[in-house]
Amino acid sequence: MKRLAPEQREQQIVEKAIEHFTRHGFSGSTRELAREIGVTQPLLYRYFPSKEALIDRVYSEVFSWRPTWETVLTDRSIPLADRLVSFYSDYARVILREEWIRIFIFAGLTREGINNTYLSKLRSKVFLPVLAEIRHEYGIKAPAGAAELEPEIELVWALHASIFYLGVRKWIYGLKIPKDIDGLIETKVAAFLHGAPRVMADLRKG
Repeated sequence: MKRLAPEQREQQIVEKAIEHFTRHGFSGSTRELAREIGVTQPLLYRYFPSKEALIDRVYSEVFSWRPTWETVLTDRSIPLADRLVSFYSDYARVILREEWIRIFIFAGLTREGINNTYLSKLRSKVFLPVLAEIRHEYGIKAPAGAAELEPEIELVWALHASIFYLGVRKWIYGLKIPKDIDGLIETKVAAFLHGAPRVMADLRKG
């Protein structure tokens, strides 16, 4: 085995672990994992004291978050539709990768709670700001409580999930997806803004 600096060896282990978890999920022992990624078990433990520690590192590596996303969504000098298209086009380039989709699905099925931090971040840094921008744009009153907020959250979930599902179709079901992802996102955002503000206004009347 080629001698590498410690930080290079650690990164190599992480990259090979990402490949392993993408293909096989999180099952198997650390001995099997070490053999699969091409290192000895003692060497693996030298860098990661447990399988959980390695999984946590893989998770943070794969599911990185770009602070610029929040800035784009709330920049009112740019039309709201353009902001949503810009955000989701960039977001799609990050998440519509095999390792992102498959590890996220495996984590949801077998690592109870590990996705919760990411999903909570989605709610606070994407869903709630998007709703606030829609209310501002269309003059809709803020929700009085959870009973009015949660149906609005579901509207954003529908848009968000439709983009995530492109990755599921490609990397889980093995189906073809449109090549022009940016164009598809423009269509989805247009449909969302055509319907969501009206539904939110009607929810207030209700």
